[in-house]
Amino acid sequence: MIAIIDYGMGNLRSVQKAIETVGASAEITGDPETIRRASKVVLPGVGAFADAMAELRRTGLGEAFSEAVAAGRPCLGVCLGLQLLFEYSLEDGEHKGLGLLPGRVIRFRVPSGLKVPHMGWNTLRIRRPCPILNGLEDAPSVYFVHSYHAETSDDSIVAAESDYPDAFPAVVWRENLMACQFHPEKSQQVGLAMYDQFVKL
Repeated sequence: MIAIIDYGMGNLRSVQKAIETVGASAEITGDPETIRRASKVVLPGVGAFADAMAELRRTGLGEAFSEAVAAGRPCLGVCLGLQLLFEYSLEDGEHKGLGLLPGRVIRFRVPSGLKVPHMGWNTLRIRRPCPILNGLEDAPSVYFVHSYHAETSDDSIVAAESDYPDAFPAVVWRENLMACQFHPEKSQQVGLAMYDQFVKL
């Protein structure tokens, strides 16, 4: 069973619908025990980092997700779900994350000609093979909506980058834990192909 974590922040139904479109089923749940029993787990998210972490701690869902990662089950973070994997965020102060990956989350620093949030279609530069990127053509286009991005000194976890205007991690991956800063469920056939690869793990 694929579990989609419901902590009150995220486009949960669109993630579930994308997984169903590729022929799998997924349960939206706010129950930590269901997360612990799941064969695969998705951590989605839209909104503020601090609010998300507060809910993950209050509900015990963050601990359950970390346990699923430690147990070796395939786990996928989406958008804010990627940012929450890191050690801390500088969004509206400094806030501790789940600490599953090394690094921090910072706001885009862009020249005056670019707007924040980074919103719309952008291409990926694939740096190394990653399960959810299997079978994609070079430089696929995906859909982003975010004002903050991850920054890490461990290049080995960066599977793909995008530019706005400087490079930032768009897909991160370590063992069974993977995450994308963009929204696969809004990225048409490319995004569906990624969900298809995830459900096949």
